[in-house]
Amino acid sequence: MSLPVAPARILVVGGGGREHALAWKLASEPGIDQVLVAPGSAAIGKEPRVRCLPGVDALDPVAVVAAARAASADLVVIGPEAPLGAGVADALSQAGIAVFGPSRAAARLETSKAFCHEIAAAAGVRMARSRAFAAGELEAARAFAAELAAAGHGLVVKADGLAAGKGVVVCDDLAGAESVLPGHLGPAPAHLAEPPGAARVVLEERLFGPEVSVIAIADGRTALVLPAARDHKRLCDGDRGPNTGGMGAYSPVPDLPDADAAALVASIHRPILAELERRGTPFRGFLYAGLILTADGPVLLECNARLGDPEAQVILPRLRGPLGPVLLAAARGDLGPVAEALGPDIAGLPTLPGATVGIVLAARGYPGTPERGRQIDGLDAVAALGGLVFHAGTIGRPGGGYGTNGGRVLTVVGRGPDLAAARELAERAADAIAWDGMQRRRDVAAEFVAAGSGR
Repeated sequence: MSLPVAPARILVVGGGGREHALAWKLASEPGIDQVLVAPGSAAIGKEPRVRCLPGVDALDPVAVVAAARAASADLVVIGPEAPLGAGVADALSQAGIAVFGPSRAAARLETSKAFCHEIAAAAGVRMARSRAFAAGELEAARAFAAELAAAGHGLVVKADGLAAGKGVVVCDDLAGAESVLPGHLGPAPAHLAEPPGAARVVLEERLFGPEVSVIAIADGRTALVLPAARDHKRLCDGDRGPNTGGMGAYSPVPDLPDADAAALVASIHRPILAELERRGTPFRGFLYAGLILTADGPVLLECNARLGDPEAQVILPRLRGPLGPVLLAAARGDLGPVAEALGPDIAGLPTLPGATVGIVLAARGYPGTPERGRQIDGLDAVAALGGLVFHAGTIGRPGGGYGTNGGRVLTVVGRGPDLAAARELAERAADAIAWDGMQRRRDVAAEFVAAGSGR
């Protein structure tokens, strides 16, 4: 595949596990001299050809623009959703700096679930039946909840804005919905300005089926898909416990092979891109489609405006070729030559053979208030086993090593010729790491391995 020239210097905005995986991947590619990460972390800064900028506030557009200029960055890649909502991509674009990450207006696909439903409806993309409700509409919300619950399948209550992957409550019946709605639709705190009629909560019909993440690199019109992945959102084995930002992931997904995922770009990603472009807000960045594979076919559950976490940690190690030139081409609105080089029948980036499984290690208290400052043991053993470790919530300790400094602390990734082998390595690597209060799941990808479809 013939690619555009690689960006020599890349600035990655963020400092979590997804950004660690991005820096690890990009810094390994030919033509890329240095990857800077703002603010990054002590562990991310240990990667070869990676330097962190700990003094840069990722939510401050002025500070990020200044850092990109000081570094003479050829490309800025925005990792998390919060800087997108803060307008960091807009500021970089206005400064004439190539940025891979959507504008604040286009990122509303993620920052407002009501807006996502609006765009999908206009684009002809199927989503669950839903309605959005603003402050003061509690009775109307209760009435619609009762209507959805009458089908006997329950319903889903979603906070309209960003909630770090924890703003979704699946309710088995109307009573469950009524218990959480007042907390969403009560009066706004006096110090928070809120436009009249702004959506606070979205109620959706409950759909059933396995979920899968299909993420594409978009330049405003063209989209190239990445390998599909599936994450485990619940805290505990067997999909029990509270929702989290994700406790593990794997790729490929046996019930949605990469070729089938690529075919979905034409029916989901491209119509959404076309609708956003029609509205004057073209989307350049990672367009994440969270799908549910129902008995009636795939249905869009949500859109995100960035790579998933922990999906990034299992997707990026599967890519066969360089990523940096593709992101730069997309940032410039010019993925066409890349797509042409891939060929008319190819809708995604080439992948390596095999599979990846990632296990998230979390601190005690997550997804609530996590304990911090616990010494992490066993990291060297993971490298000896051949596993990968991406740091999400760690801090360097004065005497060496790392301590916990967040909810999701690490993602341990195993690679192998199939899911069974990758899972075995990921489990052994995760078993090697310990700290007081560590939480983890032990069933990531287990359903397919047990059924024999992971080989």
